[in-house]
Amino acid sequence: MKLYRTATGILVEDDNTFYTVAAESWDDLLCSPDIFEAVRKATVEPPVAFDPATALAPIAAQEVWAAGVTYFRSRNARMEESKDAGGGTFYDRVYDAPRPELFFKGAGWRAVGPGGAVRIRSDASWSVPEPELTLVINPTGKLIGYTIGNDMSSRDIEGENPLYLPQAKVYEGSCAIGPCILLAEEPISKTTVIEIEILRAGATAFTGQTTLAELKRDPLELISYLFRDNTFPQGVFLMTGTGIVPGDDFTLATGDIIRITIEFIGMLENRVS
Repeated sequence: MKLYRTATGILVEDDNTFYTVAAESWDDLLCSPDIFEAVRKATVEPPVAFDPATALAPIAAQEVWAAGVTYFRSRNARMEESKDAGGGTFYDRVYDAPRPELFFKGAGWRAVGPGGAVRIRSDASWSVPEPELTLVINPTGKLIGYTIGNDMSSRDIEGENPLYLPQAKVYEGSCAIGPCILLAEEPISKTTVIEIEILRAGATAFTGQTTLAELKRDPLELISYLFRDNTFPQGVFLMTGTGIVPGDDFTLATGDIIRITIEFIGMLENRVS
């Protein structure tokens, strides 16, 4: 089942049919210890119409965090971009280290939803989107579902010095989430396909594909580290890293359309402003 936060309420999709979910708020629903039962009850109600244009980012008071260097492709790209700054080996070390790289990406209210505009930093010259499976976790640390995340990144700023990571990752319009939450009581398959297509002036400027089989770190391992000495009263979203990185000669441009598709979840589309 898929959960949508819309301008008119909360909807659940079951077998291509939509139903209204009764809840005080989006936060209350995500924090509910019996969210699966609450959503199942909605599917016995009369179906309703769903207009995709009303879909909002499926996040409210939750924070967004991210994991880095979790795919071999990402490791290589980070080493290459930072080698002149003397930070090339940092990423190699964290890829193999027991402790993952985790960092704060943004507050939920800053997240851009489906159809919204993401941004390139005004002081960046090399910017890319990072398509990522994103975990939806309740306040107790239980994984309740998945969504799609776009971790917009300024590679030239991060490459100049690894200590500039927050500036390369956290800025207005740097985080997109959506279009829904795939509720799941069991782990998603490792064969799940992640795809990205970037359109420029109506033509494909870049396309790439990977699968969760390439994700080195187990999602539950990432969650366990995130919840060490941290609490999330409203739950939290955790991006799991990217296995698709465009070549060094590619940078985003204003007007580009970014389409990220993850099997079973759907497609998150955003325009670059």
